[in-house]
Amino acid sequence: MAADSDAGTDAEELRHLVGALRVHLGLLGRSGLLGVARRPTPRHGTAPSTGEDGTHAAAVVASARPPADPPVEPSALAAHRLVGERPGAERLAAVRVELGDCQRCKLAAGRKNLVFGVGNPSAQLVFVGEGPGADEDEQGEPFVGKAGQLLNKMIEAMGYRREEVYICNVVKCRPPGNRNPEPDEIAACEPFLKQQLAAIGPRMIVTLGKFAAQCLLRDETPITRLRGRFRTYEGIPLMPTFHPAYLLRDPSRKKETWEDLKAVMQELKRLGLELA
Repeated sequence: MAADSDAGTDAEELRHLVGALRVHLGLLGRSGLLGVARRPTPRHGTAPSTGEDGTHAAAVVASARPPADPPVEPSALAAHRLVGERPGAERLAAVRVELGDCQRCKLAAGRKNLVFGVGNPSAQLVFVGEGPGADEDEQGEPFVGKAGQLLNKMIEAMGYRREEVYICNVVKCRPPGNRNPEPDEIAACEPFLKQQLAAIGPRMIVTLGKFAAQCLLRDETPITRLRGRFRTYEGIPLMPTFHPAYLLRDPSRKKETWEDLKAVMQELKRLGLELA
């Protein structure tokens, strides 16, 4: 009889445990924290819509909701949740969704295209510039003009390809006449730069020019004194160096820049990192 009583108690505890587990799983499912995001298969002859960085942003946001939920507009909360829990490409897509048709500062009024970023969404190395120029504004991609061509050569001289790294800017819209970005413009865009870096999770950052370095380091020291020495951003090694546009104006600074990049290469090698 004692054995039957113990068995009944065990069975009852098991039922309670299973019930509690079902409730817990249901809460996780409703919160979007259960499961892996899957992109829906497009209908025959219909291409899925893509974001500016080539990812299926709408599918990413939809995958964060349980199938039974009614359609809702992507929210900042959903985007933040995705940033913390999805692979790099999908987390970047969520940041892009949150950025939307940004009107957060006065630069929006004069832009042709918002310039988000380009490259490997899981890159170990990220290059951060200050803002788009005329060619970038026209094409919607960072560093595609003359400065971008020089940056490509710098990346190739390091032994890598543009596709293996990630490239973005502090501000996502072109300042009129390529002027310097103003403090309020930087402040409006900075949260998205930080979300991009958090989504990618690089092991090394190279900032190009004073605005990128000063923004991430919170240091107003001139770039001529910042460059060449490793700093850290959120625990990530960061090397400030000159902007390619500045090197086009003053080629004598190319040697110093190459020394900075060689230091980056040595550190990547020391860490045993590959970019792809």
